[in-house]
Amino acid sequence: MSTTKPELRNELLWGQLHALTVIAQVGSFTKAAQRLSLSKAAISQRIADLERAMGVQLVARTTRSVRLSEAGQRLVEETEASFAQITRSLAEARDAAGQPRGLLRITAPVALGRQHVAPQLESFFELYPEIRIELDLSDRLVPLAQEGFDLAIRHTSAPPDTHVAVKLCASRALLLASTSYLKKRGEPGHPIELAQHACLPYLRPGPAVWLFERAGERLKVPVQGPLRAGNSEVLRDAVLSGLGIALLPDFSAAPALRAGRLKEILPDWRPAGFFGDGIYAIHPWSSTTPRPVRLFTEHLKKALGQGFEMAAG
Repeated sequence: MSTTKPELRNELLWGQLHALTVIAQVGSFTKAAQRLSLSKAAISQRIADLERAMGVQLVARTTRSVRLSEAGQRLVEETEASFAQITRSLAEARDAAGQPRGLLRITAPVALGRQHVAPQLESFFELYPEIRIELDLSDRLVPLAQEGFDLAIRHTSAPPDTHVAVKLCASRALLLASTSYLKKRGEPGHPIELAQHACLPYLRPGPAVWLFERAGERLKVPVQGPLRAGNSEVLRDAVLSGLGIALLPDFSAAPALRAGRLKEILPDWRPAGFFGDGIYAIHPWSSTTPRPVRLFTEHLKKALGQGFEMAAG
């Protein structure tokens, strides 16, 4: 009796083909399994079935990485557009059926996400109870398609032109100190005087240098102090404690400014080249925007539309 397994018909390979396209996007069997809500073993079996049916190796596996062979890459290039169209068609059909539903995966920076994205979730779920959200807070700029995110909230001046970017509101950097610090050390009247103050720079490679502009004049000021940190909430709290002066995005400083606990200093000088000038909702380009993406973007834009300028006024 022959033990040769029967060949799979082409129409039975669609799930295996889809798994291959997801592996190409995320570069990992584990991440592909998470994206497709399958076990890693099930993903491996699908690829093995596909390779057996095709008679050629499609995925080259090592202990550290996964990459497609030339045949695998060619197969993905020829089929991924079709799967993308199927995904869009299914989403449109669900949208037409009535109540919006589905999983929306969002990535946002830690401080911005904690302060201004997460607080909008409750009201969003009241409007759209059938939509589920996974919110990942990270200051790492992740590639959306590769990591499986549908939407990114970004603080930037230059959103990528390869994606759809909707500006939610304007934003700006503010030079801030606490009233207790200013009473103790005095208020600088010119950016050059910052060299004599305790400054709290954002943690970035190289020496800390702040750039200011006024009426066409540009001035670079080297600064130093007792603390550098890579999170605006940490720096804001350090400023509130009287530790020094910091450049902060307005969205982090807004409540303390309204309460009079922080003061903007050197308001005639504009900090430049530091934080972005806008908050954007960014998603991969497609001919139609998935309804959950569109609805959450609209919800967040309505909530943040007036920006944070009143906080510093």
